[in-house]
Amino acid sequence: MTIEYAILGLLSWKPFSGYDLKKIISESAIYYWSGNNNQIYKTLLQLHQDGWVSQQVINQQFLPARKVYSITPSGNEALQKWLKSLPDLPEFRSVFLIKLEWAELLNDSELDDLLEVYLQELKDGLVIRQEENRREIKTGRSPRETYLWQKIAKKTISVFEDEIEWVEQMRIDLKTIRENQ
Repeated sequence: MTIEYAILGLLSWKPFSGYDLKKIISESAIYYWSGNNNQIYKTLLQLHQDGWVSQQVINQQFLPARKVYSITPSGNEALQKWLKSLPDLPEFRSVFLIKLEWAELLNDSELDDLLEVYLQELKDGLVIRQEENRREIKTGRSPRETYLWQKIAKKTISVFEDEIEWVEQMRIDLKTIRENQ
């Protein structure tokens, strides 16, 4: 997925300024870009040059002018085409999994410490995701859209819950292995 289509998707909901888009992207669990100004504004500039978004400059009293972007018919067509394309499979690239591959080099205490620290990070991440999902933008354009957004929210939480369960079970299994040696 590219940031271009995420921005087009957001603009299909309603017009946004670059600042609004940055805020949504940086606060969301599913958008994996940093949401920094350089990424957002560079992408908006390219989308505008491609004719996929239009911009309206809104003058504000005592503030700099604000550019608000809207999706164009050709942008909507590009978004539709992308939506119909084959989705990517989940990725399993993880620094933690690579560490586990070589964790045999750690003693029992060091391995347990690694798992404990990771487990705490997961639990903290779960709390953050739960709060983010509680405050997530609700579009409400249709019951189907509301349902899909709710399923996405549940998915982000279930990833953390599954990972927590996996690490907790691994710790139990490793303790059993140590006791049986």
